[in-house]
Amino acid sequence: MDSIVNNSMRMMERSMEFLWTKQTALLDNIANAETPNYKTKLVTFEESFQSQLEAADHGKNKWTKQTMRQAIEGADWNVVETGEVTRRDENGVNITEQMTELVRNSYQMQYVYQSLTSDLSALRTAIG
Repeated sequence: MDSIVNNSMRMMERSMEFLWTKQTALLDNIANAETPNYKTKLVTFEESFQSQLEAADHGKNKWTKQTMRQAIEGADWNVVETGEVTRRDENGVNITEQMTELVRNSYQMQYVYQSLTSDLSALRTAIG
């Protein structure tokens, strides 16, 4: 199956994994909006992916299918706690910001899911 799945499909799969992790962190933040000393969780992926792309760009075999696959596979997301404090009880959750980000993340997940479904549908048609 690996030979059938191209890099763009693998990138969409990795994006969906990242977005799911981000969704989970956002939901944790919202659920703990009233918990004293709770620090907001932030999930990042772009920096890791950018560094993997730069490493692939500086290699001998620039931009082959394998180097791109390695960049996609090597990029990982990070979950960090911010040090921001928004209230007297040392809670760092801005509920309005988190709800807005949750909606934005949901739209991104929907877009990636539709793109992935479309690619798989085209692949199914080609096989049939």
